[in-house]
Amino acid sequence: MQVGLISDTHGLVRPEALAALAGVARVVHAGDVGGRHVLDALSAIAPVTAVRGNNDDDAFGRTLPERATITLGGARVHVVHERAHVALDEHVALVVTGHSHRPAIEARDGVTWIDPGSAGPRRFSLPITIARIEIVRGVVRDARIVTLDVAPPRGRARKR
Repeated sequence: MQVGLISDTHGLVRPEALAALAGVARVVHAGDVGGRHVLDALSAIAPVTAVRGNNDDDAFGRTLPERATITLGGARVHVVHERAHVALDEHVALVVTGHSHRPAIEARDGVTWIDPGSAGPRRFSLPITIARIEIVRGVVRDARIVTLDVAPPRGRARKR
C-alpha cells in the first residue's frame, strides 16, 4: 500500500505536493492543515486522515482530532502533530508527526518515526517536502522524503 505523508501546509495547496502524492492509496496529514480546502484538494487524490496542529485553531481546525491511530496495509499508524505528544502502545509500527518543519525518518525500537517536513510556506532555509512510504503486510518499507521543486520566494535568486 502506497501512503503519502504531508504536514504543515498552513493553508497552502502546492501543485508540486499534489503531483508528488499522486498514485497513493491514502494521504495522512500531520497537522497545521490551514483550512478545509487543503483536505478537499488532498481528498481528490485518496482518502485522507488528518489531525489538528497547534495553528489549526479556527472553527474548521477544531473539528480535527488531536491524534489518530489507524491501520494501513496491516500496520498500526499513530498520527499526532507534535512529537512531544506521542503516546505509543506496543502495537504501533509507524508514528507520523509534524510541527518541526524538518523532514526526518528514524527507526527506533521497532517503530518507524516520520516527520514529512513542511509542504506549506517556506520557513527559513528548510526544504519544502512530503514523504511517501510503502506498507507491505504490516511492515513499513521504502520510506522516503520527497523534496518539492518549488520556485524561490519572489525577490530572491535561486541558489544552485
